[in-house]
Amino acid sequence: MKHTIVMTGASRGIGRVAAGQILRQSPDVHLLVVARGSSGAQLAAELATGGHTVSHVSADLGSLDSVRSAATEIRDRLDRGDLPPLRGFVGNAGMQYTNALTETPDGFESTFTVNVLANHLFVRLLQDRFAAPARIVITASDTHFGDFKHNMGMVPGPAWKPPDVLARTGAFPNPHTVVAGRTAYSTSKLAAIYLVHEYARRLPAGIDAVAYNPGFVPGTGLARNADPVSRFAMRRILPVMTLTPFATSRNAAGRYLADVVLGTPQAPTGSYVDRSRVDRSSEESYDPWREGELWDAAERFTAA
Repeated sequence: MKHTIVMTGASRGIGRVAAGQILRQSPDVHLLVVARGSSGAQLAAELATGGHTVSHVSADLGSLDSVRSAATEIRDRLDRGDLPPLRGFVGNAGMQYTNALTETPDGFESTFTVNVLANHLFVRLLQDRFAAPARIVITASDTHFGDFKHNMGMVPGPAWKPPDVLARTGAFPNPHTVVAGRTAYSTSKLAAIYLVHEYARRLPAGIDAVAYNPGFVPGTGLARNADPVSRFAMRRILPVMTLTPFATSRNAAGRYLADVVLGTPQAPTGSYVDRSRVDRSSEESYDPWREGELWDAAERFTAA
């Protein structure tokens, strides 16, 4: 039966691979890609090659007003029957800045906005339009573990603080540094897992929420705001690590993401899927008090 999946972060990296895989594996999917400005039309046209059904909606994920407008447009298109029933949302877009001082038009820190609040706003505004069975997939990161085994010392571990602090610039020591920017990233990915747990508790039966960890994937656009040396290393040197167990190739990570979106492997709501298998996230990521506090804050931050 024809159905709609909404996806952010489909224009490059693992998202681009996953989008193609979803369309090939599930011909009944109408994939609606969320992209900035006019790039969405080109992306939709490229993905539609071969007869696939793809459309787009424009949004700047760094602006909650823009996200709200995009979600409202999707709701309207569903209500008019221009889109088939909504069965999925994939929050794959992610951002890592070189500092913790970049601020959005809404006055929030940019990493937290893109990696946490944008997804939450989409989920909440589309919640009553999902047709069960439906699945929400949020791309997380094993940087949230904060240990050498999972990040090889390249990204500092999360430094949790009250959400009202995390949502603002300057939440971490030396906020002008790359270390602070990367700490904001790992902390935002911990927050994403907290919200997945809350979605599992709060969303109606038949709407599952899953966190997906692609592992370390060099060669994606995540480091596009980094310095030239770091960008060169990510593009040209670190991809060699995909020949070892310490990294995942972009193609493999994209295929794994597509599998999670389409329900393979079986993953109960609230699960953490590490590449191709359900696993436990970090011990720190299971904290009902923090999860509830973050939910309440996210509700306040994204209120119209």
